Amino acid sequence: MSDGRWRRAGGTLIRVVSVWGVSTLTLLALAGILPDFQLQADDGDTVTRTAFTAAWAAGAFGLLSALVWPVLVRALLIVPALVLGALVFFLNGSLLLIALRLIPDGRGDANPETAVVVAAVMSAVASAVSTALAVRDDDAYRRRLSRLADRRRRRSGVPHSADGGRAGPPGIVFVQLDGVGHDVLERAAADGLMPTVAGLLADEAGHRLTPWTTDWSSQTGASQLGILHGSNFDVPAFRWFEKESGTVMVSSRPASALELQRRAIARTHDGGLLTVDGASRGNLFSGGADQLALVLSMAARLGKGRRSRSGYFAYFSDPANAVRTALSFVAEVGREIGQSVRARLRKESPRVKRGGLYPFIRAFATVVERDVVVAAVIGDMFAGRTAVYADLVAYDEVAHHSGPHSRDAEKVLARLDRSLGLILKIADHTPRAYRIVLLSDHGQSPGETFAGRYGLTLKDLVRAGCGLPVPRRAQRTRSASEARDAVRIALRRPVAGEHEQEHPKSSDPVVLASGNLGLLSFPDMEGRASREQLDRRHPALLSTLAAHPGIGFLLVRSEKHGSVVLGGGGAEIPVAALTDGEGPLAVFGAGAADAVRRTDGFPHVADVMVNSAYDPGTGRVHAFEEQIGSHGGLGGEQSRPFLLWPRTLTDPLDAMAADAPRGASPADPAGVPRTGPVGAEAVHRVLARWLRELSGPQVPLGQEAFTGAAPPDEPFPDASSPIEPAGEAGTARQPVRSEGPAGSGAPAGAVAPLPAVPDPDDAGLPGTRG
Repeated sequence: MSDGRWRRAGGTLIRVVSVWGVSTLTLLALAGILPDFQLQADDGDTVTRTAFTAAWAAGAFGLLSALVWPVLVRALLIVPALVLGALVFFLNGSLLLIALRLIPDGRGDANPETAVVVAAVMSAVASAVSTALAVRDDDAYRRRLSRLADRRRRRSGVPHSADGGRAGPPGIVFVQLDGVGHDVLERAAADGLMPTVAGLLADEAGHRLTPWTTDWSSQTGASQLGILHGSNFDVPAFRWFEKESGTVMVSSRPASALELQRRAIARTHDGGLLTVDGASRGNLFSGGADQLALVLSMAARLGKGRRSRSGYFAYFSDPANAVRTALSFVAEVGREIGQSVRARLRKESPRVKRGGLYPFIRAFATVVERDVVVAAVIGDMFAGRTAVYADLVAYDEVAHHSGPHSRDAEKVLARLDRSLGLILKIADHTPRAYRIVLLSDHGQSPGETFAGRYGLTLKDLVRAGCGLPVPRRAQRTRSASEARDAVRIALRRPVAGEHEQEHPKSSDPVVLASGNLGLLSFPDMEGRASREQLDRRHPALLSTLAAHPGIGFLLVRSEKHGSVVLGGGGAEIPVAALTDGEGPLAVFGAGAADAVRRTDGFPHVADVMVNSAYDPGTGRVHAFEEQIGSHGGLGGEQSRPFLLWPRTLTDPLDAMAADAPRGASPADPAGVPRTGPVGAEAVHRVLARWLRELSGPQVPLGQEAFTGAAPPDEPFPDASSPIEPAGEAGTARQPVRSEGPAGSGAPAGAVAPLPAVPDPDDAGLPGTRG
């Protein structure tokens, strides 16, 4: 054995002994503090004997945690994720009780309740010491990462290269910061809230920030479906009613998400952005990836590796991760309660109710989901996967209830920035180089709720316009939230809206909300109801809605003029004649007319589409849900997300120009040059182009792609294929085998243990390592 190996072995031994020693001291301290925890015989022991007992207990607990804990977590994978999180403390306590029973002569004893506390403290201390030692020894940290990469390389049979295995094509990681608008990110970087992002922007050879424009439906369901699967056709909102089946489609409901994914694949004849050696983490849709974790569209599917909660095992198999996340979860619940009480005492306005289960839902989004998704991404990078797409929903959830520009939301941005710093640091030690792309699916627009501002909900207003009874008190409209539905799925509870309005009374209108976008459907009117039909049955409805000060415009079909947009003061413009900057759409900015025209062509567009009013001076809208930060319609920052991309990739504007028909100019109808992609489908084409630049063209999949099946070997389509991007027709293509990089040979659905991930709340990040 060389001197270098002896030194490394000695260093490892020193770290193990150090952790063991600190754990022993911790046990001694706890035995002196806690009355129901002892490490001595009933008649007392010498100091030496007590220290030996503590060392024995600490060693036994460490071995049990390393050997038994992963088996316990895998056996309990059938338990709902949040229940598993709650069981973390009790499982740890049980292991400690077993460790105490292994002490000779029965000198260790503790009550079950005390054992839970002692085990939690022991795990936290061991994790902290391990992390601190790794931070102090950079060489050891790099060697550990190198060993992980070499182990995966040898397992896959890839020969070692002189540069450490990083000579192949780089991979790409897409990190979606859900709900973070372009302007919010820019301000956060400038104000020092997000130093990692600021560093990327400051480096002239680093990243560049580009805005893009959403479709009319500015929400995750439409945007992420378009980004990952190349089509969000016929997705008019977060929720909508389909008359032929009498069903409410909910973007974050697993059955609906799976159906939307199936429709997108059928339309594009392509499995998605991640079909070749891809991983989908924390998303609504799979993107055709084989490696899945916390993907809602796959949550209800059976089979190994297909369940949404499979990602939890990979993270919670490390007891230090489990305890750290559980403690952070409790701290976040307390933080939300404190912030909510402070907002009430200060009488902040606007404000919505934040009681009930919301503190736990927020903690799930900002702690549990963040930690699990970041750990999964790091595992994918260690595995050398070609493409990874991950969604971090923390900011979106908090901004809905606290406001997109609130202190609460800013603190979440700071913690997300630390997670990004960790991913960037890990990229320096992975078996292949990575390009890191940050993006968002939409922004958020602030504003008082429609009910808070006018004293009645949109449903109340519709019923009044129809001459139907209206409740004396305005009832709350259920808030749409991906995090809320993810929690329900983790607990195996029905998703909100899953059975809502299915087979409603034929005489009652179905009124649904998606942020500041409302949808009205009349189930007893076959097909899309016309303005003339509605006027005959409810003469006051459309005029009541159009004249209301909280409503910006309506979209309805006319038998005489085709579809028309109605606004205040009797404004009426045919959709075919809509132009930006004029009429009811005057304040909604460039691209609004095209967005409305596109949605008007959807088969499942509602009978009446209602967009709230928008004040361009304040940027405020009025959500039809209980949200003071909203998205889903037109108006303000919600329609302006971002792309933060490495300058080594093609500029999105150049990519769009290359895809445009020959002779066309990438400008909107008004002749104003675009500053970025328009629509989620355009973003998909940009991301797909970047993948082709780095790794070659992506292989289209067959109909089975939506299940996450392994990519088949098949030739690329010829120039006549309907999925051939514009501007690339005629390019010669050869059949290509879809071979992943080192580490991609794991069987579909296999769950590999993920590396320990330092808590982004730790002050040491981005330097913290674990």
